Amino acid sequence: MDPIDRPRRLRRSPALRALVRETRLVPAQLIAPLFVVHGSGVRRAIASMPGQYHLSVDESLDRTADDLVAAGVGGVILFGIPAAKDPIGTENWSPDGIVARAIGRLKARHPALLVFTDVCCCEYTDHGHCGILTADGVVDNDATLEVLGQVAVAHAAAGADVLAPSGMMDGMVAAIRDALDAAGFADRAICSYAVKYASAYYGPFREAVESAPAFGDRRSYQMDAANRREARREADLDEAEGADMLMVKPALAYLDVIREVRDRSDLPVLCYNVSGEYAMVKAAAAQGWLDERAVVLETLLAMRRAGADAILTYHALDAARWLREDA
Repeated sequence: MDPIDRPRRLRRSPALRALVRETRLVPAQLIAPLFVVHGSGVRRAIASMPGQYHLSVDESLDRTADDLVAAGVGGVILFGIPAAKDPIGTENWSPDGIVARAIGRLKARHPALLVFTDVCCCEYTDHGHCGILTADGVVDNDATLEVLGQVAVAHAAAGADVLAPSGMMDGMVAAIRDALDAAGFADRAICSYAVKYASAYYGPFREAVESAPAFGDRRSYQMDAANRREARREADLDEAEGADMLMVKPALAYLDVIREVRDRSDLPVLCYNVSGEYAMVKAAAAQGWLDERAVVLETLLAMRRAGADAILTYHALDAARWLREDA
Protein backbone atom coordinates (compact mmCIF):
# COMPACT_ATOMS: atom_id res chain seq x y z
CA MET A 1 0.00 0.00 0.00
CA ASP A 2 1.31 3.43 -0.91
CA PRO A 3 1.99 5.70 2.07
CA ILE A 4 -0.76 8.20 2.81
CA ASP A 5 0.34 11.82 2.71
CA ARG A 6 -0.85 13.38 5.96
CA PRO A 7 0.26 17.01 6.32
CA ARG A 8 -1.64 17.16 9.60
CA ARG A 9 1.18 15.18 11.25
CA LEU A 10 3.09 18.45 11.49
CA ARG A 11 0.13 20.28 13.02
CA ARG A 12 -0.40 17.90 15.93
CA SER A 13 1.11 20.06 18.68
CA PRO A 14 2.10 23.66 19.32
CA ALA A 15 5.76 22.65 19.29
CA LEU A 16 5.48 21.01 15.87
CA ARG A 17 3.57 23.96 14.44
CA ALA A 18 6.18 26.36 15.77
CA LEU A 19 9.01 24.26 14.36
CA VAL A 20 7.72 24.31 10.77
CA ARG A 21 6.18 27.79 10.76
CA GLU A 22 7.14 29.47 7.48
CA THR A 23 6.47 33.10 8.36
CA ARG A 24 7.26 34.84 11.62
CA LEU A 25 6.08 38.11 13.06
CA VAL A 26 8.09 39.84 15.78
CA PRO A 27 7.78 43.31 17.41
CA ALA A 28 10.95 44.58 15.70
CA GLN A 29 9.14 44.32 12.35
CA LEU A 30 6.49 46.86 13.41
CA ILE A 31 6.69 50.64 12.99
CA ALA A 32 4.27 52.86 14.90
CA PRO A 33 2.88 56.04 13.33
CA LEU A 34 2.73 58.97 15.76
CA PHE A 35 0.87 62.28 15.40
CA VAL A 36 2.68 65.20 17.02
CA VAL A 37 1.15 68.61 17.74
CA HIS A 38 2.01 71.93 19.31
CA GLY A 39 1.04 72.66 22.91
CA SER A 40 1.80 71.10 26.27
CA GLY A 41 0.28 68.15 28.06
CA VAL A 42 -1.70 67.16 24.97
CA ARG A 43 -2.87 63.58 24.61
CA ARG A 44 -6.01 64.08 22.56
CA ALA A 45 -7.93 61.05 21.30
CA ILE A 46 -8.52 60.77 17.55
CA ALA A 47 -12.20 59.88 17.26
CA SER A 48 -11.99 57.86 14.04
CA MET A 49 -8.93 55.92 15.23
CA PRO A 50 -9.62 54.56 18.73
CA GLY A 51 -6.41 54.14 20.69
CA GLN A 52 -4.52 56.78 18.67
CA TYR A 53 -3.73 60.28 19.91
CA HIS A 54 -2.42 63.71 19.05
CA LEU A 55 0.67 64.06 21.25
CA SER A 56 2.47 67.21 22.32
CA VAL A 57 6.27 67.14 22.27
CA ASP A 58 6.77 66.76 26.01
CA GLU A 59 5.85 64.12 28.56
CA SER A 60 2.97 62.98 26.34
CA LEU A 61 5.35 61.92 23.56
CA ASP A 62 7.84 60.59 26.13
CA ARG A 63 5.31 58.19 27.67
CA THR A 64 4.23 56.82 24.30
CA ALA A 65 7.84 56.35 23.18
CA ASP A 66 8.70 54.64 26.47
CA ASP A 67 5.85 52.16 25.97
CA LEU A 68 6.87 51.42 22.37
CA VAL A 69 10.52 50.87 23.27
CA ALA A 70 9.60 48.64 26.22
CA ALA A 71 7.41 46.53 23.92
CA GLY A 72 10.25 46.11 21.40
CA VAL A 73 8.56 47.97 18.53
CA GLY A 74 11.02 48.46 15.68
CA GLY A 75 10.57 52.21 15.21
CA VAL A 76 8.22 55.13 14.72
CA ILE A 77 7.18 57.35 11.84
CA LEU A 78 6.26 60.95 12.64
CA PHE A 79 3.39 62.98 11.21
CA GLY A 80 3.21 66.61 12.28
CA ILE A 81 0.27 68.97 12.56
CA PRO A 82 1.68 72.49 12.12
CA ALA A 83 0.75 75.60 14.05
CA ALA A 84 -0.40 77.19 10.79
CA LYS A 85 -0.76 75.99 7.22
CA ASP A 86 0.24 77.89 4.10
CA PRO A 87 0.43 77.23 0.33
CA ILE A 88 3.89 75.64 0.48
CA GLY A 89 3.91 74.06 3.94
CA THR A 90 6.73 76.17 5.39
CA GLU A 91 6.76 74.58 8.85
CA ASN A 92 7.60 71.22 7.29
CA TRP A 93 11.26 72.19 6.89
CA SER A 94 11.62 74.66 9.76
CA PRO A 95 14.39 73.71 12.23
CA ASP A 96 11.88 74.58 14.97
CA GLY A 97 8.97 72.84 13.24
CA ILE A 98 6.85 70.30 15.04
CA VAL A 99 8.52 67.26 13.45
CA ALA A 100 12.06 68.55 13.98
CA ARG A 101 11.24 69.15 17.65
CA ALA A 102 9.72 65.68 17.99
CA ILE A 103 12.78 64.03 16.44
CA GLY A 104 15.06 65.84 18.88
CA ARG A 105 12.92 64.84 21.85
CA LEU A 106 12.77 61.19 20.83
CA LYS A 107 16.48 60.92 20.09
CA ALA A 108 17.45 62.59 23.37
CA ARG A 109 15.37 60.10 25.34
CA HIS A 110 15.84 56.97 23.19
CA PRO A 111 18.95 57.40 21.00
CA ALA A 112 18.63 53.91 19.51
CA LEU A 113 14.98 54.31 18.51
CA LEU A 114 14.60 54.19 14.73
CA VAL A 115 12.85 57.36 13.59
CA PHE A 116 11.21 57.66 10.16
CA THR A 117 9.66 60.92 9.03
CA ASP A 118 6.97 61.58 6.48
CA VAL A 119 8.41 63.77 3.71
CA CYS A 120 5.32 65.23 2.09
CA CYS A 121 3.39 68.49 1.92
CA CYS A 122 -0.23 67.50 2.53
CA GLU A 123 -0.33 67.97 6.33
CA TYR A 124 1.30 71.39 6.08
CA THR A 125 -0.42 73.05 3.12
CA ASP A 126 -3.67 74.97 3.32
CA HIS A 127 -4.92 73.21 0.18
CA GLY A 128 -4.16 69.66 1.39
CA HIS A 129 -2.40 68.46 -1.74
CA CYS A 130 0.94 66.64 -1.69
CA GLY A 131 2.83 69.26 -3.68
CA ILE A 132 3.14 72.89 -4.63
CA LEU A 133 0.34 74.21 -6.84
CA THR A 134 0.53 76.17 -10.06
CA ALA A 135 -1.54 79.34 -10.49
CA ASP A 136 -4.37 77.28 -11.96
CA GLY A 137 -4.44 74.81 -9.05
CA VAL A 138 -2.50 71.88 -10.53
CA VAL A 139 0.22 70.11 -8.54
CA ASP A 140 3.58 71.17 -9.97
CA ASN A 141 5.60 67.97 -9.71
CA ASP A 142 9.03 69.46 -10.50
CA ALA A 143 8.65 72.54 -8.29
CA THR A 144 7.69 70.23 -5.44
CA LEU A 145 10.94 68.27 -5.70
CA GLU A 146 13.00 71.18 -4.39
CA VAL A 147 10.70 71.49 -1.37
CA LEU A 148 10.95 67.78 -0.63
CA GLY A 149 14.73 68.05 -0.67
CA GLN A 150 14.59 70.87 1.87
CA VAL A 151 12.23 68.89 4.10
CA ALA A 152 14.43 65.79 4.00
CA VAL A 153 17.56 67.76 4.89
CA ALA A 154 15.79 69.52 7.78
CA HIS A 155 14.57 66.23 9.20
CA ALA A 156 17.97 64.60 8.77
CA ALA A 157 19.64 67.54 10.52
CA ALA A 158 17.23 67.06 13.44
CA GLY A 159 18.32 63.42 13.71
CA ALA A 160 15.90 61.37 11.58
CA ASP A 161 17.23 57.97 10.52
CA VAL A 162 14.95 57.32 7.53
CA LEU A 163 13.26 59.83 5.23
CA ALA A 164 10.00 58.54 3.79
CA PRO A 165 8.61 60.54 0.83
CA SER A 166 4.93 59.74 0.42
CA GLY A 167 3.61 62.16 -2.19
CA MET A 168 4.19 60.05 -5.31
CA MET A 169 6.01 62.89 -7.08
CA ASP A 170 7.95 61.64 -10.10
CA GLY A 171 11.69 61.90 -9.40
CA MET A 172 11.24 62.45 -5.66
CA VAL A 173 13.79 59.84 -4.58
CA ALA A 174 16.55 61.20 -6.82
CA ALA A 175 15.86 64.77 -5.68
CA ILE A 176 15.94 63.81 -2.00
CA ARG A 177 19.05 61.68 -2.43
CA ASP A 178 20.86 64.55 -4.13
CA ALA A 179 19.79 67.01 -1.42
CA LEU A 180 20.81 64.70 1.42
CA ASP A 181 24.18 63.91 -0.12
CA ALA A 182 24.93 67.58 -0.82
CA ALA A 183 24.10 68.47 2.80
CA GLY A 184 26.39 65.79 4.23
CA PHE A 185 23.72 63.21 5.03
CA ALA A 186 24.79 60.46 2.63
CA ASP A 187 24.33 57.96 5.47
CA ARG A 188 20.56 58.57 5.83
CA ALA A 189 18.21 56.07 4.27
CA ILE A 190 15.25 56.76 2.01
CA CYS A 191 12.14 54.61 2.34
CA SER A 192 10.07 55.53 -0.68
CA TYR A 193 6.32 55.17 -0.81
CA ALA A 194 7.04 53.75 -4.22
CA VAL A 195 3.60 52.22 -4.70
CA LYS A 196 0.88 54.37 -3.16
CA TYR A 197 -2.68 54.03 -4.36
CA ALA A 198 -5.38 56.71 -4.41
CA SER A 199 -7.34 54.81 -1.80
CA ALA A 200 -10.61 55.20 0.09
CA TYR A 201 -8.89 53.63 3.11
CA TYR A 202 -7.13 56.89 4.09
CA GLY A 203 -10.17 58.68 5.53
CA PRO A 204 -9.38 58.51 9.26
CA PHE A 205 -5.78 59.62 8.67
CA ARG A 206 -6.91 62.67 6.75
CA GLU A 207 -9.18 63.57 9.64
CA ALA A 208 -6.31 63.11 12.10
CA VAL A 209 -3.96 65.50 10.27
CA GLU A 210 -6.60 67.70 8.61
CA SER A 211 -5.13 66.93 5.20
CA ALA A 212 -8.16 66.23 3.02
CA PRO A 213 -7.73 68.14 -0.27
CA ALA A 214 -9.57 71.45 -0.25
CA PHE A 215 -10.60 70.73 -3.85
CA GLY A 216 -10.31 67.83 -6.28
CA ASP A 217 -8.54 64.63 -5.32
CA ARG A 218 -5.12 62.97 -5.61
CA ARG A 219 -5.86 60.59 -8.47
CA SER A 220 -3.63 62.48 -10.89
CA TYR A 221 -0.51 61.59 -8.89
CA GLN A 222 -1.42 58.56 -6.75
CA MET A 223 -2.00 55.18 -8.40
CA ASP A 224 -5.21 53.71 -9.76
CA ALA A 225 -6.43 50.80 -7.63
CA ALA A 226 -6.93 48.72 -10.80
CA ASN A 227 -3.23 48.68 -11.71
CA ARG A 228 -0.62 46.12 -10.74
CA ARG A 229 1.86 46.28 -13.64
CA GLU A 230 2.25 49.99 -12.95
CA ALA A 231 3.39 49.12 -9.43
CA ARG A 232 6.34 47.24 -10.88
CA ARG A 233 7.29 50.27 -12.94
CA GLU A 234 7.03 52.66 -9.99
CA ALA A 235 9.14 50.39 -7.78
CA ASP A 236 11.77 49.98 -10.49
CA LEU A 237 12.03 53.74 -10.97
CA ASP A 238 12.48 54.47 -7.26
CA GLU A 239 15.04 51.72 -6.84
CA ALA A 240 17.01 53.10 -9.78
CA GLU A 241 16.90 56.59 -8.23
CA GLY A 242 18.52 55.37 -5.03
CA ALA A 243 15.77 54.26 -2.67
CA ASP A 244 17.01 52.08 0.19
CA MET A 245 13.57 50.62 0.96
CA LEU A 246 10.30 50.39 -0.95
CA MET A 247 6.81 50.72 0.47
CA VAL A 248 3.38 49.59 -0.68
CA LYS A 249 0.35 51.49 0.66
CA PRO A 250 -2.33 50.43 1.58
CA ALA A 251 -1.49 46.90 2.64
CA LEU A 252 -4.50 44.69 3.27
CA ALA A 253 -6.31 45.24 -0.03
CA TYR A 254 -3.00 45.10 -1.94
CA LEU A 255 -1.33 41.91 -0.71
CA ASP A 256 -0.84 40.83 -4.33
CA VAL A 257 1.09 44.04 -5.00
CA ILE A 258 3.32 43.51 -1.98
CA ARG A 259 4.20 40.09 -3.40
CA GLU A 260 4.76 41.59 -6.85
CA VAL A 261 7.26 44.12 -5.48
CA ARG A 262 8.89 41.54 -3.20
CA ASP A 263 9.51 39.15 -6.10
CA ARG A 264 10.96 41.93 -8.24
CA SER A 265 13.34 43.67 -5.83
CA ASP A 266 16.05 42.69 -3.38
CA LEU A 267 15.50 45.88 -1.37
CA PRO A 268 13.62 45.68 1.92
CA VAL A 269 9.89 45.98 1.25
CA LEU A 270 7.59 47.67 3.75
CA CYS A 271 3.82 48.06 3.74
CA TYR A 272 1.45 50.46 5.48
CA ASN A 273 -1.50 48.99 7.36
CA VAL A 274 -3.45 52.20 6.95
CA SER A 275 -5.97 54.09 9.07
CA GLY A 276 -9.09 52.73 7.38
CA GLU A 277 -7.92 49.15 7.81
CA TYR A 278 -7.22 49.87 11.47
CA ALA A 279 -10.55 51.63 12.05
CA MET A 280 -12.57 48.76 10.58
CA VAL A 281 -11.01 46.25 12.96
CA LYS A 282 -11.45 48.54 15.97
CA ALA A 283 -15.10 49.20 15.09
CA ALA A 284 -15.94 45.53 14.65
CA ALA A 285 -14.10 44.60 17.84
CA ALA A 286 -16.00 47.26 19.78
CA GLN A 287 -19.23 45.58 18.68
CA GLY A 288 -17.98 42.18 19.76
CA TRP A 289 -18.11 40.92 16.17
CA LEU A 290 -14.55 39.64 16.10
CA ASP A 291 -11.61 38.82 18.35
CA GLU A 292 -9.40 41.90 17.97
CA ARG A 293 -6.17 40.26 19.09
CA ALA A 294 -6.59 37.23 16.84
CA VAL A 295 -7.63 39.28 13.80
CA VAL A 296 -4.84 41.84 14.19
CA LEU A 297 -2.12 39.22 14.48
CA GLU A 298 -3.54 37.21 11.58
CA THR A 299 -3.75 40.32 9.41
CA LEU A 300 -0.19 41.43 10.17
CA LEU A 301 1.06 37.89 9.57
CA ALA A 302 -0.66 37.93 6.17
CA MET A 303 1.26 41.07 5.25
CA ARG A 304 4.50 39.42 6.27
CA ARG A 305 3.56 36.28 4.30
CA ALA A 306 2.87 38.42 1.23
CA GLY A 307 6.47 39.60 1.40
CA ALA A 308 6.68 42.66 3.65
CA ASP A 309 9.84 42.85 5.73
CA ALA A 310 8.30 45.43 8.06
CA ILE A 311 4.85 46.93 8.62
CA LEU A 312 3.75 50.44 9.51
CA THR A 313 0.70 49.88 11.68
CA TYR A 314 -1.41 51.66 14.29
CA HIS A 315 -1.72 48.29 16.00
CA ALA A 316 2.05 48.30 16.69
CA LEU A 317 2.00 48.69 20.47
CA ASP A 318 -0.83 46.22 21.12
CA ALA A 319 0.53 43.70 18.63
CA ALA A 320 4.05 43.90 20.06
CA ARG A 321 2.74 43.27 23.56
CA TRP A 322 0.64 40.32 22.37
CA LEU A 323 3.59 38.82 20.51
CA ARG A 324 5.78 39.08 23.61
CA GLU A 325 3.11 37.37 25.68
CA ASP A 326 2.94 34.56 23.14
CA ALA A 327 6.72 34.12 22.85
